[in-house]
Amino acid sequence: MTSINLRSLPSKVAGRAVRIVGAVAVAGTGAALLAPGAAHAATPPHPATAYTYETLNNNNDPTFNQLLGINDAGNIAGYFGSGAPGHPNKGYVVDPPYGQSNYVNENFPGSVQTQVTAINGKGDTAGFWVDAQGNNHGFIEWNGVFTSYNDPNTPHMKGSVNQLLGINNSGIAVGFYVDAKGNSHAYSVSQSTGVFTAINVPGMSKAATGINNKGNIVGFSTFKSGVTSSWLLIGGQLTAFQFPGGSDTQAFGVNTHNEIVGSYLDGSGVMHGFVLTAPLGPVSHWQSIDDPNGIGSTVVNGINAAGDLVGFYTDSAGNTDGMLATP
Repeated sequence: MTSINLRSLPSKVAGRAVRIVGAVAVAGTGAALLAPGAAHAATPPHPATAYTYETLNNNNDPTFNQLLGINDAGNIAGYFGSGAPGHPNKGYVVDPPYGQSNYVNENFPGSVQTQVTAINGKGDTAGFWVDAQGNNHGFIEWNGVFTSYNDPNTPHMKGSVNQLLGINNSGIAVGFYVDAKGNSHAYSVSQSTGVFTAINVPGMSKAATGINNKGNIVGFSTFKSGVTSSWLLIGGQLTAFQFPGGSDTQAFGVNTHNEIVGSYLDGSGVMHGFVLTAPLGPVSHWQSIDDPNGIGSTVVNGINAAGDLVGFYTDSAGNTDGMLATP
């Protein structure tokens, strides 16, 4: 079984983290480049936030953990297992104080693999699960009940892809599906009504990756030029942003203050996490995030209202470790 890793795909579409089963190419319909927003502008010096870093790994597979979402109570969603043979993805939620006894397994019933990608303030979660045919299906676990979600435009074919990557307290989840030509399409779905709504933003490849309790949505798009640009959608206002001096900027999460987290590549191709504050201005501020134990890559996937960050990094042994960073 192959790793659930969207970053391995040619179009570089990832969800809030690394996640898709198999070698499914993700592309999309052509469109004009996103218009620059406030976050494009150079920003004056700003005191960097100091973080305390903690490694959180579920010992069921200490070689591979990713933390993908965190709510205001400090409950964290994630999974262990790389997806390689003998290491299937298995979802969990871990609560403070984050000891091994605080990890609670959360896997879609009957699934071969599960990733829990998001958690809201009520403790409800979203993510995706994989069946025996390798199909990806989005899911929401609401009040302890699991429900599977597939956008009705998803083709009926082996290896089909639906992934939910964010959820808010109103039960609105966001994600994407892949069509028969390998094009990805961002969408939202309501837990209460089951209604799917297309999120129409420019780009050849489009994924919605996070939503806050105000209904503001983040994601990213890849264009024919190969440029990947992230975006923030507030009502009908779309703002694009790219880490200054970086490339392949991918937004993965947003909190109620519209603080955005994700990852980018520097000029040497090294991956770093980021936090973007005040993306609409008047003064935006970027901060690069690197776990001190990381060797070559750090990704930030989630942020809560207190500014706590979750994500993962690669250590010197080549393991993927869950990361919690608190200001």
